[in-house]
Amino acid sequence: MSSEEQAENSVTRLPWPEQFTALAEQSKSPILKAYYESGCVSPETPLSEVPFVALDFETTGLDANQHSIVSIGLVPFTLDGIQLGKARHWIVRPKLPLHQTSITIHGITHSDIDQAPDLNDILKDLFASLNGRIPVVHYRNIERSFFDVALQWRLGEGIRFPLIDTMAIEAHLHPDRNPSRWQQLLGKKPVSIRLADSRLRYGLPHYAAHNALIDAVATAELLQAQVLHHFSRDTRVADLWL
Repeated sequence: MSSEEQAENSVTRLPWPEQFTALAEQSKSPILKAYYESGCVSPETPLSEVPFVALDFETTGLDANQHSIVSIGLVPFTLDGIQLGKARHWIVRPKLPLHQTSITIHGITHSDIDQAPDLNDILKDLFASLNGRIPVVHYRNIERSFFDVALQWRLGEGIRFPLIDTMAIEAHLHPDRNPSRWQQLLGKKPVSIRLADSRLRYGLPHYAAHNALIDAVATAELLQAQVLHHFSRDTRVADLWL
C-alpha cells in the first residue's frame, strides 16, 4: 500500500467532522477546500438542529464510470420546513453522449443540453447550497458515486461527505420486503422502497418522477415523514447518516 493510500485510509477512519478538517488541509482544489472548511455538524447533533439539503441527480445511466450527470436538483430544509425559495435546478452538459433509454426516463433531450453549461461552470453555485449542510438522497449510489467521479474528472480530486439515504432507511424498516416464493404463493407481496412507493406509505402526495428538483423535494418530505413516524427530533444525526 502506497503512502497516499495509507493516508487516505487513516482519514476515512475518523469521525466525519475530523475527516473534514483533515480533508481541508489536504485538498488542492479551492472549492473543495472551502467545502471542507465549512465544516460538518457533530455526530451528536439532534436531527431537529441539522441543516439538510435534499439532492437528486438525473444521469445518462447507472454506472458513474460510463455515464454522466445531466441534471441536478436540490432544496435546503430542516425538520421544520422546506426552503423552496432557495431550491435550485440545473441541466448540465454530460461528458458522454445521451442514450435513448435515458432520454425516455428523464425527458432531457439533445436540444436541452446543446447550450447547457458543463458541471464545472455551476460548481460555485452548487457548493453555495451544499456547504455546511448534510445531503439527503434516495439511493446514495447515484449521488455519492457520480459526484465523486465528476469532480475527479474536473478538479482532479474526488469528494467525501456524510449523507442520509431515505432508501436505506426504508430498507432497514422493511428487512423482509422480498418474500420467498412460498410466501408469495400465500399472498405476501413485495414491499417497494422506491421513492414514490415509499412516499405512499406515509400518505405523501404523488409527484411526477425523474425530474431532479421534484425528486429532491420529494426526498426532503420523505425524510421529514420518516423521522416523524419512526424516530425522534432528538435522534442523533450519527444514527442515520452514512
